[in-house]
Amino acid sequence: MDGSESAKEVRVCQNRTCKKQGAAKVLAAFQASAMDGVSVTSSSCLGQCGNGPMVLVEPEQIWYSGVHPDEVPIVIARHLRGGHPVKAMLYRKYHPHVQ
Repeated sequence: MDGSESAKEVRVCQNRTCKKQGAAKVLAAFQASAMDGVSVTSSSCLGQCGNGPMVLVEPEQIWYSGVHPDEVPIVIARHLRGGHPVKAMLYRKYHPHVQ
């Protein structure tokens, strides 16, 4: 990073409901793909129980819901490296106008 862009943080909910939906594997998939300028953290409840596993990308406030481990490379390639959120995976509650 050249200092002009802020670091990103990927928060993966690890609370009870998301864990039952496979969030530990989602977290592990992000952690296995370390990227400069992106930190991956385990999060407590993000308040969206039943829609998980939930992933929140900060500071952009981009929410992904129902994330599966095999979808993590898509988020990494398109969003974290490419700069374009994956529209089909966005959490509609917070991104209602995305087609």
